Amino acid sequence: MSILTSVDTASLKALIPLIPASMLFVGSIYVFFGAKTVWSFLQLLGAVCLLVVALTHVFEAFHLFGWMHWGLKQSAGHYLDFWSAILGLTLFPAGYLLYSLTSARK
Repeated sequence: MSILTSVDTASLKALIPLIPASMLFVGSIYVFFGAKTVWSFLQLLGAVCLLVVALTHVFEAFHLFGWMHWGLKQSAGHYLDFWSAILGLTLFPAGYLLYSLTSARK
């Protein structure tokens, strides 16, 4: 019974970040198609990277794409997760800030 509970907990912990990442992604698509600017594209690209981070955790929890060796150091899955997080946490806020600053002037 404890194995089932731990699997369910790990799955739930992996699925919960998909909600805000998906919301950021949908919002960024809406902004990008409303005003096709470089800043809205950076925001969209950052949201895609954050969605990739959430999906890598889902893949790790459900043991999908095992050849990526999710969770192991020096693996392709580790570097995909790491660099997606770095790019997402850099590009999304930068795009959001610069889009807000440039659209406020108009």
